[in-house]
Amino acid sequence: MMLVLVVLFGVWLNSASAAKLGVVQTEGGQVEGKSHRMGLFRTVDVFKGIPFADVPGKWEKPKPHPGWSGILKAIKYRDRCLQVTLLQTKTQGSEDCLYLNIFVPQGRKLSSNLPVMVYLFGGAFLLGASNDVAILGDSLYDGKEMAERGNVIIVTVNYRVGTLGFLSSGDARLPGNYGLWDQHAAISWVRRNIEAFGGNPDNITIFGQSAGAASVSFQMLSPYSKGLFRRAISQCGVALSPWALQNNPMALTKKVARRVGCWRTNIDLMITCLKMSDPVGLTMAGKIDVLLILGKGVVMDLLEFSPVVDGDFIPDEPSKLFHNAAQFDYLAGVNSMDGHFFAGVDVPNINQKNATTVAQVRGLLAGLTKEKGNAAIDSAYSTYTSHWGSAPEQAVVKKTVADIETDFLFLVPTQIALQLHANNSSGAHTYSYLFNMKTRIPGFPHWVEAEHAEDLQYVFGKPFATPLVYFPRHRDLSGYMIAYWTNFAKTGDPSKGDSRVPVPWPAFTKYHHPYLTINHKITKSSVSYDLRSDYVTYWTKTYSSLPTIKREEEEE
Repeated sequence: MMLVLVVLFGVWLNSASAAKLGVVQTEGGQVEGKSHRMGLFRTVDVFKGIPFADVPGKWEKPKPHPGWSGILKAIKYRDRCLQVTLLQTKTQGSEDCLYLNIFVPQGRKLSSNLPVMVYLFGGAFLLGASNDVAILGDSLYDGKEMAERGNVIIVTVNYRVGTLGFLSSGDARLPGNYGLWDQHAAISWVRRNIEAFGGNPDNITIFGQSAGAASVSFQMLSPYSKGLFRRAISQCGVALSPWALQNNPMALTKKVARRVGCWRTNIDLMITCLKMSDPVGLTMAGKIDVLLILGKGVVMDLLEFSPVVDGDFIPDEPSKLFHNAAQFDYLAGVNSMDGHFFAGVDVPNINQKNATTVAQVRGLLAGLTKEKGNAAIDSAYSTYTSHWGSAPEQAVVKKTVADIETDFLFLVPTQIALQLHANNSSGAHTYSYLFNMKTRIPGFPHWVEAEHAEDLQYVFGKPFATPLVYFPRHRDLSGYMIAYWTNFAKTGDPSKGDSRVPVPWPAFTKYHHPYLTINHKITKSSVSYDLRSDYVTYWTKTYSSLPTIKREEEEE
């Protein structure tokens, strides 16, 4: 009798298990992924390595993929785009890299008409991949938990980075922005094909972090995105961030040319030589010279590869393009210590026992404000030290250094972008947040809150996927973020959707600037107003009104 019951229970379990897509027909051919069990009657269908464009030509826009015959087994990630390694000592990846990955949640019935969230990775436009950094198991950007808990389709995409993605001569000869065109091609592919995977092509949200967040911002501002997606989320970066746009692309192109032996006084000959150069050599020529900077400037000056105003994909200065973003719902914010990592390179002793001096604080400000000269150093210094008193504690001084870099690189540009979005909006919503969960990185001083990129583990549900390395408070936070993010993708309002949230999140408007502070204890008092408004006012009004110093164009 017991045996019969066991067999019957097994048969019932099998017949009542979750649905699965099996083979899916896309424009290029048939693909088959793999089904992953997530719980009783819940699975996620995962498709890895679907091509969204052909192998790109060097410094050419992506072209449609020619397609394939038979069934493409989409069960493993493809190579990242050719790039330097984190330590800048060699290259990894391939030129054949324009692939995406899809995560589709399934219940007992096959999913249909689900909202779609397309993720753009960060990495300073220099490195990164759709399947980056495997921490204790799956990739950091593995979409299974977010897809299953939020009941949305997650798509992660590759795009070209570094020399091959963003080299530009500043004119039609090498216009640049190839990585942005790749992202655009991927989003367009998703719009054309996602219905076959159970997605709603009319409800696509793009989201990204750091350089990926700035990319999201550029995609919103580009005239090519009209009608392509509906909503966007920028986590710690916008097109207005000072590191997000190259202002002198030709200087960088000449530097790369020198390094690969292509330096010519005739620019056309130089570019012809570059086009004939080995891709690996070109990629290495774009590496960061870390030793050049230590003690000599600010880390931001190292981040050379980024998009350009090309008169095409980005037709004008980003601040003048927000009319193009008027129809997209927009959610953007920063981590409270986004600038801490960069500040720790610029002023290393903020993370050490020895004292941080007034001279070091002024030196940092000098590096960040060099286009405005000495007047800016004095005014910025008095703004940032007004709360110090006559004998500030070292923790206060050190935290101020981190705040300066956070404001300058991330927070203030994001607040300006939110304001411009709200000012230009035609019925679309705008939302602002500050993520300030205490850092989980060991060895940092007690005053360090949320470090750059620490939000990602919670958005992608790592505390659920690898529970042993997290505490219940981290699961609470992860649950909140997945709920807000996926509600926003469904409805354009992070408080409304299938997922319960701890408190309503009010919209940011032209005259009203609420923001939600995100951590593991979200209550009514987590909603505040006018985020760091004194500092936003300083950079947007006082600092920007100072005259810019004329400098000779530097060749190097």
